[in-house]
Amino acid sequence: MTTVPTTSSLEPFLGKHIREICGNGYADENDNHCAHFVSHVLGFGFGATCRAMSTGTVPGASIRVHEVFARCPAVGAWGSRTASSCLVFVTDQANVSLARKQMSNVPKKHMGIYLDGMVWHYSNAQSKVVTQFPTEFAHHYPGPGIALFWGTFPR
Repeated sequence: MTTVPTTSSLEPFLGKHIREICGNGYADENDNHCAHFVSHVLGFGFGATCRAMSTGTVPGASIRVHEVFARCPAVGAWGSRTASSCLVFVTDQANVSLARKQMSNVPKKHMGIYLDGMVWHYSNAQSKVVTQFPTEFAHHYPGPGIALFWGTFPR
C-alpha cells in the first residue's frame, strides 16, 4: 500500500461480492473474506494468500485476520485511537495481546477499514462489501467480552 484509502477509492467496492474483487477466484461462500477484501484493496500479500488457496495467477492477497493484525506497526484498544483512518478489528478481548501485537486464530474475528467515521468491510452474512458505523460493527459478534481494536496500515 502506498497511500491511505479514500472514500472515492473504496466506493467502487461497495455492494460487490468477493468474486468480483478477487482475480484468483478464491470466493467460497463458506470462507471468511473480511481480511481478503481489505488485503485486495490495500495491497497486502503476506502470509496465507488467495493465490495459494486457488489456481489463480494474479498476485495474491492476504486472507487471515490475525496475520494482518500482527503486521500492523501499531495496535491498540479502540478507545485509544487517534487516527481518522486505520484498520479496525473486532473479537473477544481475550483473543488479543496488544503488548505482543498478537491475535489468536479463532473463528470469531473480523476486520475492516475505518475511514472518516465509517467501517468498510466484507459482510460474510450478506456476501458483499458494506459500510457501518463503528458502534454497529462492534456488535458483529454477541458477548460481553467483544471489543474493537485498531491497527495502523502495514507497509
